[in-house]
Amino acid sequence: MQSLIPKIESRLDTLAVPIALELPDGRRVAKPGSRVTLAFSDWSGLAKLAASQIGALGELYVEGRVQIEGAMRDLTDVAVGLLPGNPVETNTGWWGRLLRRAKSRGAHSLDKDAAQVEFHYDVSDDFYALWLDPRRVYSCAYFKAPGMTLAQAQEAKLDHICRKLMLAPGQRFLDIGSGWGALLLWAAEHYGVDATGITLSKNQHAYVQRLIDAKGLGGRVRVELRDYRELTTDKPFDRIASVGMFEHVGAANMPGYFARINELLVPGGMAMNHGITSGRLDQDQLGNGMGDFIEKYIFPGGELLHVTHVLREMAVAGLEMVDTENLRPHYARTLWNWSDGLESKLDAALAVLQRSAGSRERAERILRAYRLYLAGSAMSFEQGWISLHQILAIKPDGKKDTGLMPGAHSAYPFVRDHIYR
Repeated sequence: MQSLIPKIESRLDTLAVPIALELPDGRRVAKPGSRVTLAFSDWSGLAKLAASQIGALGELYVEGRVQIEGAMRDLTDVAVGLLPGNPVETNTGWWGRLLRRAKSRGAHSLDKDAAQVEFHYDVSDDFYALWLDPRRVYSCAYFKAPGMTLAQAQEAKLDHICRKLMLAPGQRFLDIGSGWGALLLWAAEHYGVDATGITLSKNQHAYVQRLIDAKGLGGRVRVELRDYRELTTDKPFDRIASVGMFEHVGAANMPGYFARINELLVPGGMAMNHGITSGRLDQDQLGNGMGDFIEKYIFPGGELLHVTHVLREMAVAGLEMVDTENLRPHYARTLWNWSDGLESKLDAALAVLQRSAGSRERAERILRAYRLYLAGSAMSFEQGWISLHQILAIKPDGKKDTGLMPGAHSAYPFVRDHIYR
């Protein structure tokens, strides 16, 4: 292991952010003005560093075998500098695609998806409340003005979606994966729709139900603890939104997911799919162990598709894309807001997590994982390794005279004035 030190020192010389290493034998290797320190308790971590296995280093940090000191923004700059190149793994061979599909199919049963959602979202409502905006919107914000706060940008995002969907009083609106209810309630209160939300998180379901009761909206807003595959209705919905949810669906289930949206939507209705997409056509996951880290500690079962693949699956299901918007830099800024919010409340976060996790050791692991996840995700969006697309689609009704223009086959006007007025 001693032979790794000269190699690592030469790598440190190339970094834009000076860092220091504390070795297991007590020695310190440091560049002048070091802003980040990595302290290793055993030599295996040095081997991971030399091999640029960023995800494995993150795992060692979560497990307490590597200590990190310094700002998360500096740390992500270090991570980018340590990578040998673009960490997007591609595997276009038929065998790789077959393996990914088999893995996807096995990871997304009704029971497994419910357990995976509970693993992430039921950590602690109070924990998320520390670093999310007051409405607890856990998806990409929309910074339509430079000086917007996170709370303002999240409200702008909610309204952006409602405008794109052309929500109007009396419409039946479905929110798939309704989270803590922000879009559900915004649509009901500002656009007068009859709103239904579904979630797999017990914590979120209980929280939203309390909000509905407190606001006196029980007559036209409801939330159900239900999988989208189990939702049935005698009367289809006029508008459907899915925000930050389809990343959990799985590539193998994507045809059924969009087919289900098509079944639940009235002819001529509109659907909005807002979600994270991969940065490369045949991306499996982020390389250098980063995808494995997210799978293990943050989003088990999470899978990403390139936007072109998403559009294909929508088209196969009978949905016509009418508008697509890339909000990738908006998500980078959103995540840095979340990261900065968490970093400013680490002691409070640890106390909250300890109450829910049952032990300080488990709470510390969760907190370390989220610190890396938020900052690392912000870095990934900034670098273009992953992206975020809002895709608006219609279910054509086949009637030439429907809508404002001949051949619209829906209420969609095929201009964007209604979004930006």
